[in-house]
Amino acid sequence: MAASLSTNSYNRQNWEDADFPILCQTCLGDNPYIRMTKEKYGKECKICTRPFTVFRWCPGAKMRFKKCEVCQTCAKLKNVCQTCMLDLEYGLPIQVRDAALKIKDDLPKSDVNREYYLQNVDAALATSDTIGPGGALGKLPSHKSELLAKLARTTPYYKRNRPHICSFWVKGECKRGEECPYRHDKPTDPDDPLSNQNIKDRYYGVNDPVAEKLLKRAQAMPCLEPPEDKMITTLYCGGLDEGVGEQDIKNAFYAYGEIRSITLVGKQGCAFIQFTKRSSAESAAEKTFNKLLIRGSKVTIRWGKSQGKTAAIGTSSDQGMGQTVPGHLPAAPVEVTKNYFGLAAPGGSAPAGFMPGMSLPSSLPAPPLGGSQYPSQDPSRMGAQAQQQPQY
Repeated sequence: MAASLSTNSYNRQNWEDADFPILCQTCLGDNPYIRMTKEKYGKECKICTRPFTVFRWCPGAKMRFKKCEVCQTCAKLKNVCQTCMLDLEYGLPIQVRDAALKIKDDLPKSDVNREYYLQNVDAALATSDTIGPGGALGKLPSHKSELLAKLARTTPYYKRNRPHICSFWVKGECKRGEECPYRHDKPTDPDDPLSNQNIKDRYYGVNDPVAEKLLKRAQAMPCLEPPEDKMITTLYCGGLDEGVGEQDIKNAFYAYGEIRSITLVGKQGCAFIQFTKRSSAESAAEKTFNKLLIRGSKVTIRWGKSQGKTAAIGTSSDQGMGQTVPGHLPAAPVEVTKNYFGLAAPGGSAPAGFMPGMSLPSSLPAPPLGGSQYPSQDPSRMGAQAQQQPQY
């Protein structure tokens, strides 16, 4: 934007003059020897409508030329890229980041209020560089959001820099062939909400179709449901390395509540952590599910099983062999006695140690008359004769 000396110079001291743009790695491209063109006061910001320095460059081979869309003051307010308007740290839309960090957008949208607000922001930026998203000077939440950690893009997405689709090729009239700087691909569905994106909606975090798609994906992510049995306070921790000790597991879980016991099974690479309170176990399961790392390896978190259900499963086969009539008490236990000769018990039950294949006789045979059952009962043996008493 040309500015002559005869024109009104009101607020011209607030116009931006920068030496290098604020860009993300995706918009900057993978070429370390990139060339840029700089145009001082070449365009007005699409948010604050103030003139600023515009940079234009090509991020790579067979990519389209890109340029800055907003000024650096507006980019610093939201901590976003000047071109794609995505967060510089997480690579996500502003609506997703503000929803995860619970940042309230208090930027004015009217012309007069916005001009006054930006003048105060420029004064604050001159003294401090700690301004953050939403214009919060040192008032950002210190905690890290788990939602942002799941949805964050950690690597550049250079596919976003591809050229636009050739409209002549769609009509069947493109005659440039491979020399055409535009893509010869089939366009997307016009009813797709992603085809209608607005820079102001992206910046203010309102009605952003990309953000709504990411938020729906976050809601569809799997979560660990607590069991119905409130007595279960044990968590299963699987996928542990051989060098993991009990102290490593304690360091990972002690912050969620008092731990009653830790059972480490080194051969199977798992451990069982039992808490004293159910609330502590639920907090640990919610905050460590698909997030916990112990010695650099991701750990699987599951809820423990109820002992009553485990015992019922173990005795189900035994219940099928002997059926009992409902409402009747079970049979009394048989008293175990020392049965040296393998005789039948008085109640007709088999003695302890009795083999199922053997059958006991109903009654023992009577000893023969005049015969002896044991050697000590033989009258012919020494010491077996008794003195005969005289008969009167």
